[in-house]
Amino acid sequence: MKRILMLTTGGTIASEAGEDGLVPKTTGQQMLEIIPELADLCEIDCTDLINLDSTNIQPEEWAIMARAAFEGMQKYDGIVITHGTDTMAYSAAALATMLTNPTVPVVLTGSVFPIGAEKTDAKKNIYDAFLAAMHIPAGIYLVFDGRVIDGLYASKVRSAGLDAFVSVNRPYAGKIEDGKLVLRDAEPQATQGEAALDERFDPKVLLFKLIPGFDPELLRMAATLGYRGVILESFGPGGLTYYRRNLIPAVEELISAGIVVAVTTQCLYDGCDMNTYEVGVKALKAGVIPTGDLTTEALVVRMMTALGRWQDQEKIAAFVQGERGYIDRETPLT
Repeated sequence: MKRILMLTTGGTIASEAGEDGLVPKTTGQQMLEIIPELADLCEIDCTDLINLDSTNIQPEEWAIMARAAFEGMQKYDGIVITHGTDTMAYSAAALATMLTNPTVPVVLTGSVFPIGAEKTDAKKNIYDAFLAAMHIPAGIYLVFDGRVIDGLYASKVRSAGLDAFVSVNRPYAGKIEDGKLVLRDAEPQATQGEAALDERFDPKVLLFKLIPGFDPELLRMAATLGYRGVILESFGPGGLTYYRRNLIPAVEELISAGIVVAVTTQCLYDGCDMNTYEVGVKALKAGVIPTGDLTTEALVVRMMTALGRWQDQEKIAAFVQGERGYIDRETPLT
């Protein structure tokens, strides 16, 4: 029988009524007792790692989760992490970035309703997550509402619907129907090489959602406030306004000051392609980093981790827009 490690971090799935609303209180062991059928699937050890509403989970908590998952890989056949839904896509992307070549499946899940609620989706999502952790190839995944999603491409698109998460610009890794896991015919996520953990990050990243009439002076504030990275969510396939309120000079000033500037799209699907329109080409000539099909969640994570690992602008740019899991072996881990 396979051994699975369950790590709990709080969230709606573990919440109960408090003085000011729902607050995480339910322990992992209590959740397991509510789902006795899990005992027929596998052997389970449980650790209550963090106990926070996911709105309060930040990069420091990503590192705690990544470290616990990395250590768990040495002893277990799979890992399930219960998590609040609001920032779970960020945490999934963080684990997919901080953990290279994972040796077992690491599966995040949560719920729209607390596990103690009458119409909870928590029991099904937890059961599905354990099923995936037992049978899916090694990698980082988010399992929700029967969907198995590559952790680097998960995004929350509904605030209240049970089908809250989708896979953006990647096919679903699999699905769970009638208690059975059906995998997409694809190569496993993990590549050849030794499993590695790199917890370094720098949270000094600023995200701007561009709107018509956006004031370029807002960009200049990034340097004043000490930020090292700026992400611009632009329109359509990606580009920067240069008419009337010209953003290009402000971007050039940031880049000259050593601040990394990346451009993505506000559109959920299809990614950005900045080589088609003049507004995109001018931005590229100014030195911005195009980010392809990454979600905003993944881009934020990759920018923070890149800035935490390197000072070299070329390495940072290559990581932000490049392949997952790249670790510079010449730079000692701290």
